[in-house]
Amino acid sequence: MNQWLDERLHISRLNDKFLRKAFPVHHSFFLGEITLFSLIVLILTGAILALFYEPSTVLVKNPLDPTSVNLVPAAWASAININAMPFGDMLRRMHHWMANLMMGAGLMHMMRIYFTGAYKKPREINWWIGLLLIIFTALTAVTGYSLPYDNFAFTTLKVVVGIASSIPWIGEWVGQAAFAGKFPGPGIISRVYGYHIMLLPGILLALTGAHMLLMIKQKHTQPRYAKELAYKKIVGVPLITQQTPIMLMLALVFTGLVMLFAAFIPVHPVEVFGPPSNQSPIVKPDFYLLWVFGILAILPGSLEFNLWGGVFNAEFFGALVTPGVIIGLLFAIPLIDRSSENQYYAENPTDYPVRLGLGIAFFVMIGVFSVAGYRPELVQSGILQESNANIILWILAIALPVISYFAVIGIVRGIRKLREADEREMQAAAADD
Repeated sequence: MNQWLDERLHISRLNDKFLRKAFPVHHSFFLGEITLFSLIVLILTGAILALFYEPSTVLVKNPLDPTSVNLVPAAWASAININAMPFGDMLRRMHHWMANLMMGAGLMHMMRIYFTGAYKKPREINWWIGLLLIIFTALTAVTGYSLPYDNFAFTTLKVVVGIASSIPWIGEWVGQAAFAGKFPGPGIISRVYGYHIMLLPGILLALTGAHMLLMIKQKHTQPRYAKELAYKKIVGVPLITQQTPIMLMLALVFTGLVMLFAAFIPVHPVEVFGPPSNQSPIVKPDFYLLWVFGILAILPGSLEFNLWGGVFNAEFFGALVTPGVIIGLLFAIPLIDRSSENQYYAENPTDYPVRLGLGIAFFVMIGVFSVAGYRPELVQSGILQESNANIILWILAIALPVISYFAVIGIVRGIRKLREADEREMQAAAADD
């Protein structure tokens, strides 16, 4: 039987070329696998939830109060009905937390790539694909928590449509084309639903496939210890016989822990926010988009001017221009920090203090912008004053990254001096012997 299949499908060639691929043995390499496991669980839980969700704004009876004359959107009612199903609320919780964990693991994976210089030749394309995966994962998440169409989702969609409509000259057309007419049109939920279950997952799966194919073709960047064991040779465990059982074990443990977490930690309370209304609640995005929300919060709302017939306002600069510049710089990293030769081994971050300092400064800046997303709460609690809150937060967003950069440079120099002193002591001890 094996021979019959091999003659037709060339299984032995597949085994030699792919199934025996060596995987590096290092805990940081599991971050990418956790991201993949999260995507798989999201697809499975999303497929089940889709069977019971109704993507419609048609008005139906309120499932929480069937005798009421006030009708509610079918999308909101179906979310309530899913919560009432056996394990329905559990599925929603798992779907929610897996989305957050996928973003968290993906970001940590990209941090490992950046700080170890693994984006250099020949892996520049995979760095760009990884950034696209992060971006489209965030977009998929935004469309996802808009689907319950409660008051929170309604306000979120209003903000998103406003951002799309803020593009000079073509904003109104973009907003209506992307969200099925003027907000809130009758087709907005079915349009967002199509994005969430077809277009964006299709892009994510295509990018994931391309990412993995390139990784198999170019091989992993080897951990530093591999350089001493076997220079320019792949050091690791074979995929099918050792790495696969490790991955399966990790996937089961990871999924089990998320299920345990979801059993006790609730998510978005659809019934508390209620169906869409004219009273907009205070909404904040999840952690991975909070920094964009923070930029919008500290930009003056009066920022607006006309140029050649186009309107440039705070929404455009805060939600599109500034994030676009930051993301553009991330895409440019492999072009700025280049290597003439192929990169085989992960670099020690402290050997590249400028890159390390810039990376830490970047995350400090993102952290300040994320804190700025809580500007109203900071003012209400008395930590900041309404009159100078924006100025203070902008100063912190500029000053703290600069301070952290030079602090990292100083710390790395101190580490180098300690290393050099240790090397001198070892050489002196060897000379005495």
